[in-house]
Amino acid sequence: MGRIRKSGGYRQLASFQTATMIYDATYWFCERFLDSRSRTVDQMIQAARSGRQNIAEGSRAAAVSSQSELRLMNVARASMEELLLDFEDYLRHRKLPLWSSDSPEAAAVRQVARRSHRSDQSDQSDQSDLTDLTDLTDRQRWSCYRDWLESDDPGIRANAVICLIHQVNYLLDRQLSALESRFINEGGYTEQLANARLNVRRHDQISQGEQLKPKMAGPCCSRCGRVMVLRMAKHGRNSGQMFWGCSGYPDCVETQPA
Repeated sequence: MGRIRKSGGYRQLASFQTATMIYDATYWFCERFLDSRSRTVDQMIQAARSGRQNIAEGSRAAAVSSQSELRLMNVARASMEELLLDFEDYLRHRKLPLWSSDSPEAAAVRQVARRSHRSDQSDQSDQSDLTDLTDLTDRQRWSCYRDWLESDDPGIRANAVICLIHQVNYLLDRQLSALESRFINEGGYTEQLANARLNVRRHDQISQGEQLKPKMAGPCCSRCGRVMVLRMAKHGRNSGQMFWGCSGYPDCVETQPA
């Protein structure tokens, strides 16, 4: 039996690709503009790394656990929110301007994503611009934002990363919404696996009942009307004794003495 659910493929996710740029940009930002001995450096780099790595781990976890996938994607989202606050704090503490969502500077950064953006998407501020540069390599994708992410001005770098964080947060919110909806409507991996196993057991029991029916026609179940099949007790004080059990088991557990 193959996998019930597909997993992986995270390298093609726009959220993972954008998170990769954010991680790289954060690493080089801290290396250039912050004291390496500062605890903030470690916190910012770890938050950026956590966002990226948990997207990947959550994608792989989909193969075995829907709940793990949801949990890890939520961790990624929370890490990105933490990093957003760190960059905003950097600007505020140094009295540097924070670009507003409708500023020309923020619009220019968003315009990069719009170049390959589907025309049917609406603009809902800086959180709605989906980065859809999935056909590019990491280096090619970085080059699209190089003017901002490699600027000598720390304010420009920080604001550009903030724009990217807004993008990836929006993407993660959409992923989480889709995952939650699928979990509610289809159940998680565990539920799907249990249902598959139950279907196999039902098929085996029905087949067993059909094979036994010509040899020894059992009574009809008084509860559901299905034909009963001869079984042997395996446990308890009646172990080894034969009895009639409903062929609809486990949906129906009616029994009669043989």
